[in-house]
Amino acid sequence: MFKNYLKTAYRNLIRNKVFSLINIIGLAIGISAALVIFLIVQFDFNFDKFEKNRNNIFRVVSNFTFSGTPYKNSGVPGPMGKAVSKELTGLASVIPFIYGDDDTKLSVPANGSAPIKHFKKQKSLVFADSRYMSMLGYTWLAGSSKTALSAPYQIVLTTSNAKLFYGNIKPADLIGKKLVYNDTVTATITGIVQDLVGQTDFTFKTIISLSTMETPRMQPEYTNTWDNVNSSTQLFIIKSPAISNSNIEKQIDALHHKYNKPQVDDHSTVEYKLQPFEMVHFDADYGNFDQRIAHKPTLYGLLSVAAFLLLLGCINFINLTTAQASQRSKEIGIRKTMGSTRKQLVLQFLSETLALTFLATVLSILLTPILLKIFHDFIPEGLHFELTGFIVLFLLGLLIAISFLAGFYPAIVLSSFKPVDVLKNQVIDLRGKSRSVWLRKSLTVAQFVIAQVFIIATLFVGKQISHSLNSDLGFTKEAILIFRIKYNDTATSKKNYFFDALKRIPEVKEVSLSTNPPSSSGTWTSTMKYMDGKKEIVTNPHVKMIDTQYLKLFHIPLLAGTNLVPSDTVNGLLINEAYSSFLGFKKPSDAIGKIIEWQDRQQPIIGVVANFHQKSLHEKIAPLIMGMNKNQARVFSVALQPQNAEGTRWKSAIDKIQNLWKQQYPEEDFNYEFLDETIAKYYKSEQKISRLLSWATGLTIFISCLGLLGLVSFVTNQRTKEIGVRKVLGASVTQIITLLSLDFLLLVLIAFFIAIPIAWWGVHKWLENFAYKISINFWLFLEGGLLLFCLSMLILGIKTYQAASANPVTSLRSE
Repeated sequence: MFKNYLKTAYRNLIRNKVFSLINIIGLAIGISAALVIFLIVQFDFNFDKFEKNRNNIFRVVSNFTFSGTPYKNSGVPGPMGKAVSKELTGLASVIPFIYGDDDTKLSVPANGSAPIKHFKKQKSLVFADSRYMSMLGYTWLAGSSKTALSAPYQIVLTTSNAKLFYGNIKPADLIGKKLVYNDTVTATITGIVQDLVGQTDFTFKTIISLSTMETPRMQPEYTNTWDNVNSSTQLFIIKSPAISNSNIEKQIDALHHKYNKPQVDDHSTVEYKLQPFEMVHFDADYGNFDQRIAHKPTLYGLLSVAAFLLLLGCINFINLTTAQASQRSKEIGIRKTMGSTRKQLVLQFLSETLALTFLATVLSILLTPILLKIFHDFIPEGLHFELTGFIVLFLLGLLIAISFLAGFYPAIVLSSFKPVDVLKNQVIDLRGKSRSVWLRKSLTVAQFVIAQVFIIATLFVGKQISHSLNSDLGFTKEAILIFRIKYNDTATSKKNYFFDALKRIPEVKEVSLSTNPPSSSGTWTSTMKYMDGKKEIVTNPHVKMIDTQYLKLFHIPLLAGTNLVPSDTVNGLLINEAYSSFLGFKKPSDAIGKIIEWQDRQQPIIGVVANFHQKSLHEKIAPLIMGMNKNQARVFSVALQPQNAEGTRWKSAIDKIQNLWKQQYPEEDFNYEFLDETIAKYYKSEQKISRLLSWATGLTIFISCLGLLGLVSFVTNQRTKEIGVRKVLGASVTQIITLLSLDFLLLVLIAFFIAIPIAWWGVHKWLENFAYKISINFWLFLEGGLLLFCLSMLILGIKTYQAASANPVTSLRSE
């Protein structure tokens, strides 16, 4: 019986090649997108699933409010780890650790004739102890889990870093060997562990004992004070399920206030929250050790795209199958007359759907590598497509679900035909009064609503990104080169020589030395006080250390007062308009000469600069102070002369700067960025969304237009004789095209008006992420509607013109 079903399905597929091809392509695109998106979502949602007791692991994070502006930080004050361990109750374990930065260098000392080996830019380094190792469940290959990180200057390596540093040496033979950290600290290898298996954000491969960071020669200032928080100072806890999160949070807040009492008139606030372990990979507000953050709304958006594409493919199938009902009515009538039951007919039509879906699934497997390249911005590193057993099961489930979803209704409709009605030609009412016709119209409208929403969303996202990238940020960003020296390079004379040498390069226009360019991802805030005569105002503005060339190089207007004067330490402050207004000054000039208390020193305000964006357009312009401190300034900003006609001037400048760098800093790599490219990275997520929407829009339009083409083809084929009669009676080609197209264009118009409120709501919610955004302009809605209308007109025009211009003799010959 099943063999007969398949044979019938094959014959029907060959008989209706065009409609079958449209169905297969539509379903294949939906299945391919679903497969790719499933791979991405599965990859991200499987992060850190191997840790034992992970449901009871939490990260302590910090929430601050400075001058009414909220800030979030994944770190905690340095002393908090020890204080929580000693004074809090109800915790099974307290796990403090500090992760290293990108500038870390590890060196393998010379051994006999073997030279010293240096390994720069080691990102995968962390200062931790046995509690950290236990939390993640490392497998020990050599050394003791209890003592390997119990004393200063001890190191544990994972197998990958052990192989990188020492080659193929047995783990046991590595115990006792030395590694040098940043050319200053020599540590002994006391353990080797297996690399963590599975997706994880804890990618650290070199673990140095936490007590090393507590030695006088290593301890950073921020690890010993309660009023300073650095994101690299992490604190995880494992708590009993019986104790509530709020209970622990209250205890930690009380502990903070015990050791860091709030000052009088200090309007800033701080509170600590417990972040669930599973959210470390997804929460962009706090980050995850500088690894890739998976954005849950984006992942759900991807799932929505997959669902919509699958839905469009199913709609096409339902529309075209029910539209072809009249062609199969005699077959159904004869089968029922010969004794076929309705159940058998339903199984036959579902088998045909299954056969088409199977072909679409095979095609989707071939399309998947192409889609992986198209969506490469969304593909996490380490994700690869392989037909594993799990993927095969997923495709099998998708195959069955789509076959049922797309084939059930057509099977019910087709199997319900009565032999008597078939013989009387009463199965299909071509005037559009049957329920099947109304269903097809409704589904067609749904298709075009989805396509219209995607088009409008794409237009608005593209417009906002263009606005973000091309808005006046309050400073010049073009042709400016940014690079920095290492934070621990304190040789001021070398830095000054390098600065002077840069200015002598002919292709260089201006040079400035600062802590950061005007717009940067790094944030530094500091507590400052101002007495306005009545009360003391405590604020936490952003801070930048600059030099006298900074304003000139970036073309930042000085609204009142004077520029900074050369000085090795802070001696006078510049503030921006936002800070001037926050302090209550009506005019910038009113702030000149007023005194700000900062770090127990009285500093006069000597100038007020125009507001400029310090971060992306997602955030409002914050209060800012700028002072001069050459010791803290490590970022070089180099404005290049305008590019020449040959396009070689900038390359020449970069080559000369690089040669100069190698002379002064031979141990360090020369890494630079153009400022405008750095700023563009702020909107990397939005650019990804834009690309996703563009491809999703293209695919939805393609599938929708395929369905429209199929329906138009069917209708023109059904009305061939009617068209012939109308032409004989004098109807023009234009009149016939209008007659055939009007119903379909009306459906497109209805879809447009349904899509407007849906698209408006989605765009409005998305734009809430930006402090500075475009207005929701109705013309963009109209532009999106016209685009889809014109595409529909093009498809309808081509197909209906073919039918309207055909010779009526051909269609009426059999009459």
